[in-house]
Amino acid sequence: MSAGKLPEGWEQIEIGDIADVISGGTPKSGVAENFAPSGEGIAWLTPADLSGYKEKYISHGARDLTTLGYSSCSAKLMPKGTILFSSRAPIGYVAIAANEIATNQGFKSFAFTSDIFPDYAYYFLRNIRHIAEEMGTGTTFKEISGSSAKTLPFVLAPFAEQKIIAEKLDTLLAQVDSTKARLEQIPQILKRFRQAVLNHCVISNFQEPKIKLLELTSKIGSGSTPKGGNDNYKLDGIPFVRSLNIHTHFIKYEDLAYIDVEQAKKLNNVVIHEKDVLLNITGASIGRVNIAPDAFIGGRVNQHVAIIRCQQSKILPEYLHIYMASPYIQRWIQGENYGATRQALTKKMLEELLIIVPPIKTQHEIVRRVEQLFAYADTIEKQVNNALARVNNLTQSILAKAFRGELTAQWRAENPDLISGENSAAALLEKIKAERTASGGKKASRKKS
Repeated sequence: MSAGKLPEGWEQIEIGDIADVISGGTPKSGVAENFAPSGEGIAWLTPADLSGYKEKYISHGARDLTTLGYSSCSAKLMPKGTILFSSRAPIGYVAIAANEIATNQGFKSFAFTSDIFPDYAYYFLRNIRHIAEEMGTGTTFKEISGSSAKTLPFVLAPFAEQKIIAEKLDTLLAQVDSTKARLEQIPQILKRFRQAVLNHCVISNFQEPKIKLLELTSKIGSGSTPKGGNDNYKLDGIPFVRSLNIHTHFIKYEDLAYIDVEQAKKLNNVVIHEKDVLLNITGASIGRVNIAPDAFIGGRVNQHVAIIRCQQSKILPEYLHIYMASPYIQRWIQGENYGATRQALTKKMLEELLIIVPPIKTQHEIVRRVEQLFAYADTIEKQVNNALARVNNLTQSILAKAFRGELTAQWRAENPDLISGENSAAALLEKIKAERTASGGKKASRKKS
């Protein structure tokens, strides 16, 4: 961070100039008596407790320490308001201690004097996480040492301005989080929309004839895996389609396997043709269905994927795809396999499956309408993903603006007396240094048991 970008009167320093850096410790994990349920002992954190944690303040982790566990290790009880900063696995989780708290050795926490507003320091450390990550060293995982943590940059603003910055960030980032939360709900809404579209296509045609799938197809069958399994797959050759490649709304080309000509000859009964419907018939992905793309034509399928070849004068592959993907049929698939030790759709079950078959002209109209509505949903989803990417970048952008003084420029102009003289950052820095010198830079220490 460049001091030249700071507002006049701010101070560019190292965090060790104004804060004690405190590490932690862990008692023997195999001794149950060292630990207590969360909220019932001495508050203690690990980096895992901050994984996915969204709040600013934290009072306890997943478990506490007992007095025995605390006294047996190097954990230090730190005062309320300490900034808790994970120093490994990963670097850069940050929270404020809502009460006295200790941590394991995966933290380098910062105990400031009362002249630093905790919320300001919290936001600043969020802003420089990338710098902390770059300072990490190690082979198994990156870690910041105590000496390195002391050299982390810190921008010192006048105390009154620290509070204003923190308040503005509270407001702005709450708005960002609210926007993000609303955007994150939309993909689930679109998923329900797509399911409703598919279900309507089935339910609205209940009056049409129901015909067994066997009578609508020229082939229903699955393949097998070549002897040797994964070890016999090639880098290129004839596509070998597995259940992981088949998804209802997209085809996954990553991890597409290939086999050679000799292996393919043994699977000549399951050659993929144009417009074949491919259905996952076993395991956790049972029921996922799609139409074979051009890249799969001439390929083979393994035993977990069924080829369904439509008699297109009777049923369109695109209509069958819609029908099989509908919640109506997906419930049937799950119902047929409920409680089974091994989820599987047999050839017989598929042959006997009754399909609602409207006239071909109606099928064409259903396919056209579904494709139109799905394209609309896809467009919205793409817009939402783009908006989410912008929102995710917005948090760091706002933090960066805050610590360049851009959020408080007008406030500084209106309140010159609160940022100058004895209220300036320079005066504040001298006061903190004098207080630390007088106290001998005493760090937080373990309570005596």
